[in-house]
Amino acid sequence: MCAYVLLAEDDPKQAELVRRYLSHEQHTVRVVADGRSAIDEVRRQRPDLLVLDVMMPGVDGLDVCRVLRREYDLPVLMVTARASADDKLLGFDLGADDYLTKPYDPRELMARIRSLLRRSQPASGPAAPPLRTGDLTVDVLRHEVWVGDKPVACTPAEFRILSTLVGSPGQVFSRAQLLEHAYGLDGFITERTIDVHVRNLRKKIEADPASPELLQTVYGIGYKVADGRRRAG
Repeated sequence: MCAYVLLAEDDPKQAELVRRYLSHEQHTVRVVADGRSAIDEVRRQRPDLLVLDVMMPGVDGLDVCRVLRREYDLPVLMVTARASADDKLLGFDLGADDYLTKPYDPRELMARIRSLLRRSQPASGPAAPPLRTGDLTVDVLRHEVWVGDKPVACTPAEFRILSTLVGSPGQVFSRAQLLEHAYGLDGFITERTIDVHVRNLRKKIEADPASPELLQTVYGIGYKVADGRRRAG
């Protein structure tokens, strides 16, 4: 699978190493060395994947992710020397789809890139009608989410979690099940990440995120979407 990958990395040696690995796998690569350039380049030509270093001069990677997530749902893989669980969860909270700590094996980076690119491909097969429950609509084919007549911007991982839940309203999914749906068996993400995505989704689809009516917690098990009409054409 060949893709256009934007690499935002201010270390020239690291950037060149990653560029060579990406080029070897037949990807088109564009390298930028600061956060401002990363934002400008995405707006100029949206990539299939953004590999984003957190610690960059000027606008850092966290702010880049925060800005771009308001405009795009492209896959984002963050790389950083910050290895604590809180740092990783902050990255996911801002919309990252994966998080890799330095130093890392470039082969692992390539494996994660392949995984992200596979998951970001639209589903094949016969067109399915939008999934609906209450005022919430998830159009899997168009990768769109609506609450009433208001469009909702979701990250790729958020969209996969929400489409899984809305596809079976009333059914309880464990964090492990949602993790598999969102990241696949080859994912590198912990179950705590699901809680971050659910919290972000509630901010987007609930009238009162503190008292969710649509995306409900089933304590000790996981999450479900409130039962409603399953499908509509």
